[in-house]
Amino acid sequence: MNKSWLLIIIGIILGVMGVSRLGSHVSANSRNAPATMAIITEAAAEAAPSAVKISRVVPNAGQVSLSYASIVEKAAPSVVNIYTKKTVKRAPMMDDPFFKFFFNDGGGGGGALGRDRVEQSLGSGVVVRGSGMIITNNHVVEGADEVQVVTPDKREFTAKVVLADPRVDLAVLSINPGARPLPAIRLGDSDSLKVGDLVFAIGNPFGVGQTTTHGIISALARTAVGISDYQFFIQTDAAVNPGNSGGALVGAGGELIGINTAIYSRSGGSNGIGFAIPVSMVRAMINSAAVGKIVRPWLGLEGQQVTAELAKTLRMERPAGILINNVSGNSPGGRAGIKAGDVVFAVDGKEVADSESLRFRVATKKPGDTAVLTLIRSGAAKNITVILQAPPETPARSITVLRGNHLFAGVQVANLSPAFAQELGGAFPDRGVVVTGLVGDSAAARFGLLQQGDIIEAVNNQVINTIGDMQGQLARSASGMSYRINRQGQRNDCTFRAPSQFFCRQ
Repeated sequence: MNKSWLLIIIGIILGVMGVSRLGSHVSANSRNAPATMAIITEAAAEAAPSAVKISRVVPNAGQVSLSYASIVEKAAPSVVNIYTKKTVKRAPMMDDPFFKFFFNDGGGGGGALGRDRVEQSLGSGVVVRGSGMIITNNHVVEGADEVQVVTPDKREFTAKVVLADPRVDLAVLSINPGARPLPAIRLGDSDSLKVGDLVFAIGNPFGVGQTTTHGIISALARTAVGISDYQFFIQTDAAVNPGNSGGALVGAGGELIGINTAIYSRSGGSNGIGFAIPVSMVRAMINSAAVGKIVRPWLGLEGQQVTAELAKTLRMERPAGILINNVSGNSPGGRAGIKAGDVVFAVDGKEVADSESLRFRVATKKPGDTAVLTLIRSGAAKNITVILQAPPETPARSITVLRGNHLFAGVQVANLSPAFAQELGGAFPDRGVVVTGLVGDSAAARFGLLQQGDIIEAVNNQVINTIGDMQGQLARSASGMSYRINRQGQRNDCTFRAPSQFFCRQ
């Protein structure tokens, strides 16, 4: 037999053997494939002459590719770019001839410090109503003199800030789209999310234009973040960068599940830990915009997170919920029968792990709504229905600068009430006296005795509930006094004796 024919036969045999191995590997994925692609295996190409081509069936392009395009196509048209301008006025000292000479080009008017500056920033937003309602972060538009919205189809609009709330870092914008309604995104259910769910972040990072990234939900109900007063964030590893603020966090169905708000970063870029405000708070913001003001319901409960040590004391199987320490008189919680010593661990069937979680759950409702609180009392679980109400401002805040011959002369204080405590944010109690300011030459300011936000709980061992209570005690404190303050949960007991003896202990 001719040697060349022998080489051809051997090549064909080796090629068939190679195809059978590859074919068995892909056969499960290529059943019923309507289209085929021909390839030459490496084994056949090396063994056979160039005239011999061995082909096999592989999956079609639709079977071997995985695309999220259909999901993004639902949500992306509803995500807009936001551009803002803010004029920063020159410092008043620049009107002084001395400063004009040194900082304003010798008085010629060209110095940067002598002119008003225009700051520009960018962010993202999400269309929630086709008539022109857009949700974004408050920090994207805060202080802006001009807000411009650019849609994905390149239409440009001047936007009006309808409602802004720095405490939750959300703002509602309004534009007039004319005869062509905007494509509004569908609102999802942030309470149904699970760690590991697929998500997409859509926004305008670094101003490069609309960009989509994807990842998973890496944590839920993050409360110890320090971003805003109402902390209850969705954490994701989808890449989020400057300019994504106010953009959409989208679920696998193309629905809005959150507003991208912040990242943990040492460099300013994405490190895989981003935070989004859940859509349940977005719904509450939309409802507030409909009535033109923000009024969050009041529960009237104060408490602390149940730690492992506290759980042992309470004979609980595991740490969970909030131990109620105080119930405000005539509050919704008090009228419903909640008592100090109860442990609240769920609202409407959703677990709350700390006071921040409880505050968030209540804040997503409106006055007049009901909330079912699940709690443990004397070792038994029970449900209590609470009818929520708007917080009252009783007593009136009565902001007052203290006068007289005492240590607190020049200190500005106000009465706390449920409404004023909510307005101040943080974890202020529903009653008491709070420091709202300090006169520069007062003794309390000079020696750092008090700070804005301190709650004065007692003077001369007498509990202080109102400014009147305090003034009565201070009138008898010219030669000395003792007082207790609460500073962000840390209590300090201080004693002053004339002329200069002063000490505090925690």
